[in-house]
Amino acid sequence: MKPVYFKKWATDWPWGIRIALFLILLSALVQLGMFLLTQNYLVSYLGAQPEDIWFAVMLTYAGIITILPIQFRFLRYFETRNYLIFNIIFAIIMNIVCLHCQDIILFFCIRFLQGMLTGNVIVCTLTLILSRVHPERSQTVGSAVFYGTILSNTVLVGFVAGIVVESEDWKTTYYYLILLQIFTLAIALLMLRRTTGHKRYPLYQLDWIGLVIFAFAVVSLSYTILYGSKYYWFEDPRICLSSACALIGSILFFYKQSITKRPVLHLEVFKSGKFLIGLCLLIIYYGSKDSMNLIYNYAGGFVKWSLFQVITLGLCNIAGLVIFLAISIRIILIWKVPTSSFFIPGFALLGIFNLWMYFLMTSDLSFSDLLLPVFLQGAASGILFVPLMLFVLTSAPANTGPSGLIIAAYTRFTTTLNSFAGFYNLQLYYNQYFKEGFLGHINTENSNTVERINFYKNLYASKGFTADQAVSLANSAIAQNLVQQSQLLTNRAIFMTFAIVLLGIALLILVITAVSKSQVFFKKRKNLAAEDLYSAA
Repeated sequence: MKPVYFKKWATDWPWGIRIALFLILLSALVQLGMFLLTQNYLVSYLGAQPEDIWFAVMLTYAGIITILPIQFRFLRYFETRNYLIFNIIFAIIMNIVCLHCQDIILFFCIRFLQGMLTGNVIVCTLTLILSRVHPERSQTVGSAVFYGTILSNTVLVGFVAGIVVESEDWKTTYYYLILLQIFTLAIALLMLRRTTGHKRYPLYQLDWIGLVIFAFAVVSLSYTILYGSKYYWFEDPRICLSSACALIGSILFFYKQSITKRPVLHLEVFKSGKFLIGLCLLIIYYGSKDSMNLIYNYAGGFVKWSLFQVITLGLCNIAGLVIFLAISIRIILIWKVPTSSFFIPGFALLGIFNLWMYFLMTSDLSFSDLLLPVFLQGAASGILFVPLMLFVLTSAPANTGPSGLIIAAYTRFTTTLNSFAGFYNLQLYYNQYFKEGFLGHINTENSNTVERINFYKNLYASKGFTADQAVSLANSAIAQNLVQQSQLLTNRAIFMTFAIVLLGIALLILVITAVSKSQVFFKKRKNLAAEDLYSAA
């Protein structure tokens, strides 16, 4: 018998259910979005370093992907309403503890637990969403709602958080989050049935040891990649230890899955070549889409836009995402277009966006200058993301269960980790490269340098500074210009790198598709010719 999750009065109110489930899903994902936007306040409050805040974010992701594999077993054992209510209440308690926490180690532990609770609520909500959708559309619609919310929640929550932070203490954002969670708790109590009528499957032979090993490995990997540059990689014993733990933990985890009767991850999924291709494309997409963060950093840090202006720019990006996400989903559902057909336009648009930003990036861009390329980036994500996820999920062998979804989540974790560390290291490399290039031209023999220094000297002298002060301030201004120009050139170099990769991928897919269709065409002609010859004989 199919489980019945909602009460009778709620079942007759479909839009009410949709709004309610969206709010419950958003209340879980807010844990990531709001935290990223208040990280500067946490740095000063906890006395932490930027790497500590990134590590705390990745611990949340680690908690999600650690608990994810056994969620499907939990939901077949526990009653959905009770399970959801328990997780929401526990999440509220964790937010209260996090609000008053002043110890960085305790804060790390809380973030990992919050990640587990977030994963619990996400999977539970997705189950409820899919119960309201026709089976033929469940995977497509579920992916659109879930991944669309993931991509847009940071900006949406940031809009609210920005208003709060501008007028009140940053801790107030936690109070609003707790109020939202209390509201979703009331929704779960009022709309969901106490019992659903589903057949309960006992929780036996769960691979708890494998999950502990996995958590140990991903936490160690996060520490290694995020703190590696700070501690000069393997010159520091902490990085040597954490990398060894990550490697040993990964080997033990995969070995455990290969010998366990009921593994949390079926390794047979890697035998599908189509799945591996989809996974590689997903990695490229995840890694390249984060170049959008360079624009946000440019707007907020370089040209000193207000938080509201940056959020408005983000909303333009979300508008492109939502519009083209709806279009792509409608094309898939109504016209039955294969998901692979979206790859070429999606990757091509992302490549064009990065190429556009390479030529556009200057020191004085306005909102109107960035509006269209930012919208284009959102449109590319809307065209590409859900079809790409559907391609990955449908390519996984049927006997592997949710392993495709789990590995896709692992991919998101790894690419986010590389995004934090990779962008940081890329910027370090390019900044140093361009600074050294500039320093070779900044000397008293260069007429442009002398002219610029004299300009600043006269400027500060005219404002009443002494000669020595004017010289010092002029040198500081030159140094500041050096930093700014190096960062601009760094951004342009990263945009060009991604443009080459993305346009190359789009071209490669186009060539492979053309060759494949040509082979099919000539094979059909050969078969028809053989049939005609046989008929003539």
